[in-house]
Amino acid sequence: MDTSGKTVLVAGGTSGIGLGLALRLQAAGSTVVVAGRRQEELHRIEREHPGVGTAVLDVTDPASITACAATVTAAHPELDVLVAMAGIMLPEDLRDPAHLATAEATVTTNLLGPMRLVSAFLPHLLSRPSAAVVTVSSGLAFVPLPATPTYSATKAAVHSWTQSLRVQLADTPVQVLELVPPAVRTSLMGQDRAGAGMPLEDYLDGVMRVLRERPDAAEVRVPEVEFLRWAEARGTHDEVLAHLATRAR
Repeated sequence: MDTSGKTVLVAGGTSGIGLGLALRLQAAGSTVVVAGRRQEELHRIEREHPGVGTAVLDVTDPASITACAATVTAAHPELDVLVAMAGIMLPEDLRDPAHLATAEATVTTNLLGPMRLVSAFLPHLLSRPSAAVVTVSSGLAFVPLPATPTYSATKAAVHSWTQSLRVQLADTPVQVLELVPPAVRTSLMGQDRAGAGMPLEDYLDGVMRVLRERPDAAEVRVPEVEFLRWAEARGTHDEVLAHLATRAR
């Protein structure tokens, strides 16, 4: 994917990887719109980052997704990249029936959200001469973090769904990329406060490097996620799973 001269919508782009990626793409020469639920956060981004556009979007609400697609494509008919970044990550005790509320919210946000976003924006993207859809899975799509079972399961589903989307769009102008982050120091699970995971700026450096050097890459991965991505193939899945089982209990 070319990182310059594009018009990009980053859904879930008000913080963390989403906002960081949006700012990197803007610096590379793209026009960027970030979308999120909280209007006060959108106003803050407009103040702090001149030139970044904003749009209201609640990925758990199909009507909000439809409205956002209509608004953004009308304001930016040149839109040619959708980044479906929104996601939540919450711990669950599967022995407690109360976990189902968390599971349902996680599926709605992390799986149905990207599906609905792509469905809403794809007709427009297909009309562009060159476009891209970027989904966001996780290294935990390949080995789950037992403390966050539904999060891990939704990311595995996003990975699988993205592969099918890529095949179905193979003869169209729409490239399909999958961002596969490792643990990164963002607000997910308090990793920023705990100092856990890869520093955000280092991760963004790695992402932009892959996009520059391998513009046709199907998966955008940094070295820190490879131990998860290839655990099954390398025969280390059980060992990695046992290690993850000691985290965030």
